Amino acid sequence: MGFLIRAFGAGNKEERLDDSHSSLTRRSVQKFFSRKLSMLGLCIVLFFILAAIFAPVISIYDPMQIDPTLKFAPPSSEHLLGTDGVGRDLLTRLFYGGRISILIGIMGAACATTIGSALGCVAGYFGGPVNRIILYVNEIVSSFPYMILVIIMMAFSKGGLQSLIFIFAVTGWTGSMRIVRGKILSLREETFVESCRANGIGNLSIMFRHLIPNTFGPIIVDFTLGTGLYVLAEAAISFLGIGLDPSIPTWGNMINAARTLNIIQNYPNVWLAPGIVISLFTLGINFFGDGLRDALDSKD
Repeated sequence: MGFLIRAFGAGNKEERLDDSHSSLTRRSVQKFFSRKLSMLGLCIVLFFILAAIFAPVISIYDPMQIDPTLKFAPPSSEHLLGTDGVGRDLLTRLFYGGRISILIGIMGAACATTIGSALGCVAGYFGGPVNRIILYVNEIVSSFPYMILVIIMMAFSKGGLQSLIFIFAVTGWTGSMRIVRGKILSLREETFVESCRANGIGNLSIMFRHLIPNTFGPIIVDFTLGTGLYVLAEAAISFLGIGLDPSIPTWGNMINAARTLNIIQNYPNVWLAPGIVISLFTLGINFFGDGLRDALDSKD
């Protein structure tokens, strides 16, 4: 009878924990969807992602096709945003450019967040010399102006998409590291960590199966906001002429192709279109990230 009572009590406790977790998740979702700016940001981001994915369906033009007879053609029914200096359809290049630019943003943020989260977890959990070494490296990387560091590394790299993502990853992990380290420093003193150690669970399992999941909220927010940052960074280095090959359609390369004074003064559609798209996408990412941060904040 005692066994049945304990089993029934344990079952009720597990059900209460599940209900509490479900209630917290439901409340976070409701908080996110109740904020108009969060929803606006989500809609903007989804619009650009879907437009990039379905670019071949939306546009009938080839983003690489050159037609000198249509050089700097004004907006028309055939070319809604006009054409660039070699006759390529601007709207089509915006769609296809979103594929590369958004991919760079997502992959750069994912790699940087992963590196920073892992290092922050190790530093916060072990402390001592390990913590100090990681903090020293963090301070060294953070001491350089971010864009200067990216430009220097791009100058010594082979170029290309993989090199660019790698550079963003190894230069952008410092923020994630500090966020996760701060959370781990407080979590490692919790009772469940002592319980795991008492039951013989290894350090790696404690860190990456029990501690890291409790930092997913800040990690997701940092990843989201980092995506917009790396889209802007790609546009900046492409404008400077050290990004991807100029023939590759990216939002940054489109602005780079329009940096002459003649184009800026006489053909504003060539640079306004990618500039507005970059601004809108970054704004949408920021609204979306702010909404996630508010929704995942357990203090509210």
